[in-house]
Amino acid sequence: MATHVVPVGFDYDRLIAPLVRERLSVDRVVLLEGAVGSEANVEYSRNLAEKLSRDFENLLGAETERRDVADVYDYDAAFEQAFDLISDELDRGEGDVWVNISSMPRTVSFAFATAADSVVIERDDDRDRVHTYYTAPEKYLETELAEELRAAVDLLEDAAEDEVEAEAATERARSARELLGEFDERGTTIGAKELEGGHIIEFPVASFSNVKPFEELILYTLGDHGEFESVSELAKTLAGELGEEYTDSFRSKVIYNVDRLGPNGKGYVEQDAHGNAHRTYLSRIGELWVRAHQNED
Repeated sequence: MATHVVPVGFDYDRLIAPLVRERLSVDRVVLLEGAVGSEANVEYSRNLAEKLSRDFENLLGAETERRDVADVYDYDAAFEQAFDLISDELDRGEGDVWVNISSMPRTVSFAFATAADSVVIERDDDRDRVHTYYTAPEKYLETELAEELRAAVDLLEDAAEDEVEAEAATERARSARELLGEFDERGTTIGAKELEGGHIIEFPVASFSNVKPFEELILYTLGDHGEFESVSELAKTLAGELGEEYTDSFRSKVIYNVDRLGPNGKGYVEQDAHGNAHRTYLSRIGELWVRAHQNED
């Protein structure tokens, strides 16, 4: 059995055609939908998702499920949703999970790709069951739409010579030329949207090592407390929470495991040196790891 996880944006062919052409097994499809841009964009994307749902069932005989992505620009939430979704599908134990990252905004695509890698890292036995893939289009429509619009502008300008509707045709031609000017100058998007106090969303690189039980305790403790001014403070807190005596041996154990989790190891922990101490806190991928696991028993 094969499950395909498909975030839906403004594409149709790229999300279903390769599966038909390659005759891939498709038993179950989870379509992810989210609001992108204007109300017209949202309606267009919803209509595509509805069409995809019908065609996955009619053409491939697949069971389909539609789910919402609450905020397509919230990378952390998308990562958490993807991690849980992929894990749940693997827990079904009924086949492979295929993640299509061809559509949706880049935040969702990268979140799902990184989450898929993270799941595989933790579930080494399922490494061969998770597949992340992208399909390139045969043709982009933007340039053809622009050429069609240029032809319409010429037609409107010709019509403007007629006394009937001449003023309206001239105004329409002016508006269309402004649109073409923006297209020629800026491409298909305009401006940079500010999100969470900045204009970029940095995507973390996933670790390629599994997390050991004592390392998990360190990550959860950092997640609960935010940061520690030194590894010694972290070790004292861990000893207290575990009901163990704080000794040099225990401190050395914490230092060793923090090093394994640090920038030169698994990348889940960051450290800044100040004096003889090292301020210790979670990296971005470490924060995501804690967020994805914090509700586990």
